[in-house]
Amino acid sequence: MTAPNRATLHGRAIVDELARGGVTAACIAPGSRSTPLTVALAIHDDIQVFSHLDERSAAFFALGRARRTGEPTPVVTTSGTAAANLHPAIVEASQARVPFLALTADRPAELRNSGANQTVDQEKLYGSAVRLYDDLPEPTAESRTLRSTRTTIAQGLAAATGTPAGPVHLNCPFSKPLEPTPVEGDVPPDLDAFAAEGRPDGEPFVRRSAGTPALGARALRSLVKTLDTERGLLVAGPADPPGHDPEAFAALAAATGFPVLADPLSTLRYGGHVRTTPVVSAYDAYLNSTATADWPAPDVVFRVGASPTSKVLRRYLANTGARQVVVDPAAEWREAEFAATDLVTADPSRLAARLSERVRPAGDAAWVARWERADRVAREIHGEATANDDAFEGQVLVTLADRAPDPSTLVVSNSMPVRDLDRFGAPSTTNITVLGNRGASGIDGVVSTALGAGSATTDHLTLAIGDLAFYHDMNGLLALARCDVEATIVLVDNDGGGIFHLLPVEAFDPPFTGQFKTPHGLDFEPTADLYDLDFRTVNPHELGDAYADSVTTPGSDVLRVAFDAESSHRTREALRDRVIERVAEEV
Repeated sequence: MTAPNRATLHGRAIVDELARGGVTAACIAPGSRSTPLTVALAIHDDIQVFSHLDERSAAFFALGRARRTGEPTPVVTTSGTAAANLHPAIVEASQARVPFLALTADRPAELRNSGANQTVDQEKLYGSAVRLYDDLPEPTAESRTLRSTRTTIAQGLAAATGTPAGPVHLNCPFSKPLEPTPVEGDVPPDLDAFAAEGRPDGEPFVRRSAGTPALGARALRSLVKTLDTERGLLVAGPADPPGHDPEAFAALAAATGFPVLADPLSTLRYGGHVRTTPVVSAYDAYLNSTATADWPAPDVVFRVGASPTSKVLRRYLANTGARQVVVDPAAEWREAEFAATDLVTADPSRLAARLSERVRPAGDAAWVARWERADRVAREIHGEATANDDAFEGQVLVTLADRAPDPSTLVVSNSMPVRDLDRFGAPSTTNITVLGNRGASGIDGVVSTALGAGSATTDHLTLAIGDLAFYHDMNGLLALARCDVEATIVLVDNDGGGIFHLLPVEAFDPPFTGQFKTPHGLDFEPTADLYDLDFRTVNPHELGDAYADSVTTPGSDVLRVAFDAESSHRTREALRDRVIERVAEEV
């Protein structure tokens, strides 16, 4: 590998090693200090480059791609606050176990603590949020330095995709010249080709071989015995990328005779397996002490994934007194009620498949039927509400889940959209990949996350988002054109933070309206001209037809549906009360 100077040499070596390690795409935000990396990526034939004008949007775009693919999309930034802008996405990636690689360009070490322009302390900038931090060596034309650099890239990719997956930060110092300007004598012609050009067979400098945690025979037999009971639950929370295997959990449900309580982000609520698997989804509407007063408690709960979206479900599980088995491949505790009794370190899908071959069917048909009846009651009441003229926000998520193309990718924002999908979105045989940033549950970067996910699939992309989350990341819309992504964006506009109506502070006004709900009065229609979108305001009963039109028409659309947040909350409360009353009477 010939290079005009040592900075270019190292930039090319880093990018070459990324490609050898399986990286197929990268996000770049413009900057000077990162020039060696940017130029190397721009000319590499095997890496697709997504160019962003804003580092935060770039980071969340990369996060979205990784959520959809299970593989990291490196993000390249210049030094200073550019690197700091990656932090929110890195926090989300850490909490949600999404593979992520931050390559932050930096000034050379001698400029630290000097007051030099755009020089900040980037060492361990993201603290404990990253799985691995390393400072790459400053570029030299020495074989050992290049081998170290290549090895560190391989280590970074291994850490990002390990157990648990998550963010890695590699800080990359560069000295001028940063551009591929020839510097006589900077790179000797007899430089070791092995170090400069990598392994001649095209393989990574360090090959990665990763296994999956599995139980030994004795522990497996013990767990089989634990599941040998009439009344049990399989609870699937939000899944780590690439998600829970539906076939494995369908097989486990069939073997145990237990119903599956499937979070919408679990990868188990939608797909062909629901034809034969008792998938329960409306639990948030009826798991109340009044409705379930006469229900027998489960004997065992088998839990996979992160903590469920539904607080109602979490509290129900905590109050059952059942033996709760939490399965986590990283042996980490993800059960915030502190009611679980067992922690099993294993890959959830693999374990489910192994258990399904060994568990003796013991489930009580009446137990499953009780859960299915309760779900039917809730769905009937929700369906009646959806069909009448009293519009509320939950109708939006019902419409999207019912009318989504097969296959499709649906990204749901935090606050109310994900909660409404959880409560009102019925299981379906449609192949819908539902994604959301539930790691840290922020509303920043949601647009960019969605568009990043859309860039990694040919599925139709739908984003359901509230007005504040939309406002937080409107600049992310630039990726529609710059990154060649199309989407249907359904904007649930209730003029402020509607979720705060769920909190007791609602009763205290002031300060509720001014400091919590914070109505903004913004008109989002000008985004159509700014980002070359189709923008339409539709009422809830028009949304289905408008959505169907959008998914069959080229280009990107924003479908705005306006609501009064307080009225929607009162409707949710009334529906909850009706469901609880009927379930208590009939189930």
